[in-house]
Amino acid sequence: MGEWGARLLLGALRLFQRLPLGVQAALGRGLGALLWRLARSRRRIALRNLELCLPELPVAERERLARDHFGWLARSLLERGLLWYAPAERLKRLIQVEGDVGLAERSDKPVMWLVPHFLALDVAGIACLLFQRQHAVSMYQAQSNPVFDAAMRAGRLRFGNAEIFARSERALPLVRAIRRRSAFFNLPDMDFGLKDGAMVPFFGVPAATLLAPARMARSLGQVVQPVVAEMLPGGAGYRVRFLPPWDDFPGDDDMAAALRMNQWIEAEIRRNPAQYLWVHKRFKTRPEGEPSLYDKPRDGTG
Repeated sequence: MGEWGARLLLGALRLFQRLPLGVQAALGRGLGALLWRLARSRRRIALRNLELCLPELPVAERERLARDHFGWLARSLLERGLLWYAPAERLKRLIQVEGDVGLAERSDKPVMWLVPHFLALDVAGIACLLFQRQHAVSMYQAQSNPVFDAAMRAGRLRFGNAEIFARSERALPLVRAIRRRSAFFNLPDMDFGLKDGAMVPFFGVPAATLLAPARMARSLGQVVQPVVAEMLPGGAGYRVRFLPPWDDFPGDDDMAAALRMNQWIEAEIRRNPAQYLWVHKRFKTRPEGEPSLYDKPRDGTG
């Protein structure tokens, strides 16, 4: 998509966010049904992830879960306009915050918010800016389209008191900000290979898992607070749960800490399976000598 196409799409999102959330949600679910039919490669990835992670479910139940996931996924895409352009007052009415949202303000140590990739991830980011005052920093994947990249940065930073750094940038500015007690909004659960990670079980399947959360928490003296966001049905809005900080993390064993983190994410996924990011190739990296877990079926189905 070129520059003008991106600008038209962003303009549509800006107008779309003016609709009642219930209407946005219904349209998002409809778009999800369409994506389920058209986005065959992503559908196949989601079904394979569910097969690997939740093999105890019947095939029909996994397909129902994947279809439901595409509805939530489409909602998250369309409702990005709400998060990027709606007034703060409206967002505060729509976002329910549970738990100790003000921990980072009171802590005498920098706080790491550990935020797994549920589809309301951006809602958690907005909640960290609207419901507490501590300066926040995060990392993001720079977009290849410069118009989308600028819109994403502006949308995530529009309430101020925050900085975001592209993953391709040097880590030193991020580390310096954390040492000044900025809270770190950390996304720990994607496959970034083994450069800064190790193969750690995730639902019993070896998965490339970042060791950086444990190493950063230890070296920078961070308090680790898990945060989970979810979309609520219809026009009910969103819920962001700021959970109690972990007393047993990171410990002195990076692998044990990574396993502890993965097991917590597994528990949260079982609590709300349809809203986890199943269309990401979580098991793309394989142990040496093992074949891909995402090879296309030989019969061409899926």
